[in-house]
Amino acid sequence: MYTRSFEKVAHHLKPGHVYRRENLLPYSKAIDRDLMRLAVDGLLKKVAPGLYYTPKTSRFGHLPPDDRTLVAAFLRDNDFLLLSWNDYNSLGLGLTQLYNRTVVYNYKRHGVFKLGDKEFGFRRPARGFPKKLTPAFLVVDLLNNLNELADENTETLKTKINNKLPAYLLKQAATCAKKYGKVTTKKFFIELT
Repeated sequence: MYTRSFEKVAHHLKPGHVYRRENLLPYSKAIDRDLMRLAVDGLLKKVAPGLYYTPKTSRFGHLPPDDRTLVAAFLRDNDFLLLSWNDYNSLGLGLTQLYNRTVVYNYKRHGVFKLGDKEFGFRRPARGFPKKLTPAFLVVDLLNNLNELADENTETLKTKINNKLPAYLLKQAATCAKKYGKVTTKKFFIELT
């Protein structure tokens, strides 16, 4: 038998949405009991302490929460940039390594957090980050993170960047590096000219 507060909370849930515990607090006098019961019944999935997801169903089963929605609820903020080091492969440099972590540039959190079934590497870069992911920023970010990549020799990769990327993209990346690049990244572009 469901309680009235359980039904009230369940009524406010929308498939595909991520909720913090405090978002659902106004609908229940025993929120922890109701959240546990909703999770047992499969109406909610706990993705982190105090963070819940209402599963959206497709013909293949439950869909995971959208990364952007999940991170926004976790940070309580929309000022962040999501990227995967797999995005570097789109630059056409012949990178072959695949990575299982999404990087979140933000101003609030730092560290690796597991949200649901995914790992997110939260970073607070001193140099900041752009609002949108661009190919120019990807080049700069690749150079900023060269020492962490498991792909190739860093000098070989720098040569590929210089030889394979179009001149216009290198020019845009050089401008982007002035704002977001580490010292070694800025030096790379200074030596190109």
